[in-house]
Amino acid sequence: MTQKLWIPAALRQGLPHLPAFFPDFTVLPEGTPCPDGALIAGEGAAAFHEGPWSAPRFHDVKRAVGLVVPGLPAPPHTLDERLDAAQRAALPFSRFADPFRAKPTNLTEALDILSMWRVIEAENRRIGAFLHMQAWKRDAIARIFGHDDGHAPFAETPAAALAQRQGVVLAWAARLTAETESQAQVPIWRVEDGFIRSIGLGVNFALAASLAIDPIGMHYDATRASRLEGILAETMFAPELLARAAALRAEILRHNITKYNVTGAVTPLPPSPGRQRILVVGQVEDDASILFGAGRVRSNLGLLRAVREAAPDAFIIWKPHPDVQTGYRRGYLPARKAAQFADVVLQQGDIRPIFAEADALHTMTSLAGFEALLRGLAVTCWGRPFYAGWGLTTDMESFERRQRRLTLDELVAGSLILYPRYQDPVTGLPCAPEVLLERLANPGDWVGRSPRSPAYLAWWKLQGLMLRGLRHIRLVRR
Repeated sequence: MTQKLWIPAALRQGLPHLPAFFPDFTVLPEGTPCPDGALIAGEGAAAFHEGPWSAPRFHDVKRAVGLVVPGLPAPPHTLDERLDAAQRAALPFSRFADPFRAKPTNLTEALDILSMWRVIEAENRRIGAFLHMQAWKRDAIARIFGHDDGHAPFAETPAAALAQRQGVVLAWAARLTAETESQAQVPIWRVEDGFIRSIGLGVNFALAASLAIDPIGMHYDATRASRLEGILAETMFAPELLARAAALRAEILRHNITKYNVTGAVTPLPPSPGRQRILVVGQVEDDASILFGAGRVRSNLGLLRAVREAAPDAFIIWKPHPDVQTGYRRGYLPARKAAQFADVVLQQGDIRPIFAEADALHTMTSLAGFEALLRGLAVTCWGRPFYAGWGLTTDMESFERRQRRLTLDELVAGSLILYPRYQDPVTGLPCAPEVLLERLANPGDWVGRSPRSPAYLAWWKLQGLMLRGLRHIRLVRR
């Protein structure tokens, strides 16, 4: 019979996953009185400390990965070449736990987490000021880009951000102007939402669980190079990285994950025997990806018209962008206009079931094209998104800088593993993409994630419906 371990409530608050470090003990449930003969965590033989496994803090969040427990034998470990002298000395008394899954783990996996955290924390310390960060995002930004000493200040103006001389300016890319860039005497890094983002729309205040940080350009800006483009053009993808990318893609398909994971019933499509079924996805027409990535086709109506001209006999399904349908973003296309070129107009609902019913997808620059590639659909790009130009899509625009041919798993490795950062919505800590996929597969993990109250969100959505009505009758610019 295993010895009982009693953990004081104060320790559970600071280390909610503490029982995972002691799989060889019977950990008593929280609130249970300490019985005679039980080992008390944090006292005597069970006293512990992080020692050389100390994890960094990300502003107000910290979780231990390794504990040194001198009075207890540790599970067997395999030496890792990354260990320094202090870690080797502590290893016989060390225990490791996965802070995301609250279960025991091994030395290698613990070092992987610590290594990731330390690289990110060191990068965060280089930030001297934040610029163009919306107020409702600031708590999350402070945590994502925090460190042991807190986080950089939020500048209210470009001049205030550029006045600091101690580090880089981290700016929200879509709000950054060419004028600010030209005036900068310090490096500027750009940040935008990642490709697997959340359950819910950003326009409805769903916080992002992935971000792309780019010191060169931005993935949606085809007028200049970006860090992602460099990764895709130059990386020699190791076999183990490609195997991880293949497994990641399989998980995305297994859980049918997209960027926003918005649910909603969709009416099954009518039969269309003998006709190719083309899904055409709309976009926010003043979005940065259109401004800097679109080609000759730059509007939703123009896209639909171009697809019909290119495929006169196809069965065309029109799906507008969900942000546009909220009423808050430009690009609204009345159903009667869309029906001039489309056989079916889907005003609302989840795009994921439609992927399974379509043969191909046409887009300007939408991320839906990337999501369709993951699902094996033929994709035609009328603009220049990050995933086009590598030999995986039919491209209606030219790509002078992109001459390399990639496999789908190489594209996934660069775009979903090497480029973005991921933030666990449960612990608030930087995590691997695999952890985020697990959270997305369990929508309950996202409850309470919005910084807005339910009453505010209800009012916001009602106002959006009114705005959409005004766009429909042309009293607000579409």
